[in-house]
Amino acid sequence: MMTGWTMATAASATTTTMQRAEAPMLVGYSFEMYMAEHPMAAAHFVSEGVDREAVFAKRMAVMVAHNARYAAGEETWFMGPNLHTALTDAERAMVRGHQAELKQFAGKHAQEYPVEAEVVKARAAAAPSHVDWRDHSPSIVTAVKNQGMCGSCWSFATAETLESHYALATGKLQALSEQQVLETPNPQACGGTGGCGGGIPQLAYDYMVDAWNGTLGAEWTYPYESFFGKNFPPVSNSSAMKAPAAKLSGYVQLPLNDLDTLIDAIANVGPVAITVDASNWHDYAGGVFTGCNKTDIHLDHDVQLMGYGDDPHLGPYWLIRNSWSPTFGEVGYIRIARHSTPQCAKDTHPEDGFACKGGKKTITVCGECGILSDSCYPIPVVA
Repeated sequence: MMTGWTMATAASATTTTMQRAEAPMLVGYSFEMYMAEHPMAAAHFVSEGVDREAVFAKRMAVMVAHNARYAAGEETWFMGPNLHTALTDAERAMVRGHQAELKQFAGKHAQEYPVEAEVVKARAAAAPSHVDWRDHSPSIVTAVKNQGMCGSCWSFATAETLESHYALATGKLQALSEQQVLETPNPQACGGTGGCGGGIPQLAYDYMVDAWNGTLGAEWTYPYESFFGKNFPPVSNSSAMKAPAAKLSGYVQLPLNDLDTLIDAIANVGPVAITVDASNWHDYAGGVFTGCNKTDIHLDHDVQLMGYGDDPHLGPYWLIRNSWSPTFGEVGYIRIARHSTPQCAKDTHPEDGFACKGGKKTITVCGECGILSDSCYPIPVVA
């Protein structure tokens, strides 16, 4: 029974596959089977007194109905079990953003995109039809990670994007410390309250330059300890600089809701840290996702944009690396719909995404899941 599920997942993991992946129907897939296949799921159960089997059954009913529509050609993506399947809605929200009243972060070390608008437009029009930075040789992408039950997506997007850009600059790839990033102070409440309560990559990059001389340690130096949602005191300046593994001088902030610049950056620069609405992502297992709210976007999650392409059966997509373990989506990745004319919507909770305390209550965000709304990448320093 599980062979069909495994085969479907493997097929969908290759974004250039010429066949439309078959979705698992999941009829008869029990809670016992789920726990046997996902023994780490229990580590994510942080709320007490929850009937996990009942939560699982509710999720399965939705998945079975959705996948039947996918099989009938009515959907472009399918669902499947992962480490979040038996989590409550509140637990799922823990791995995304948190709340405050906001204004957009203005970093001291931010730079504008270094290409003129007319040149960007021309380069975007001439950009390759398919970009996937996982194919780069030598590799510039580390393995998919798992943030656990901490709202630390921002620290993962920060570290992973620096990993990639430092590897592009030096030819050396190593895993960097999300834990060190996570302990960055967040006095302006940008994207949350800091630590497991949320933050933004721009805040982290700015702080690295000011407090740590632009450096970040390796994963083995500062291993990830906040899996279960525990915050730790900020890393001292002296400790942070003892064993630097990468260095940056600042970051580039891409223009808000600018499709051409994002295409140009992905095609010609490298992976980009982005902010999205991931509230409906948890059950995604494959295909090109179109399940975000089309009128009320709720930016709440930071991830790494890794490329884009055009599925011959499912249409154009963005390729995104998530931090919810390889059991999520297409071996840790998600493809979401990419529109030539971006759709826009209102975000009435910008505090969950990239804004800071004291700013606008509503902003306009564009692209599926608000993908065009907020993007940046670090500027590496090579010794």
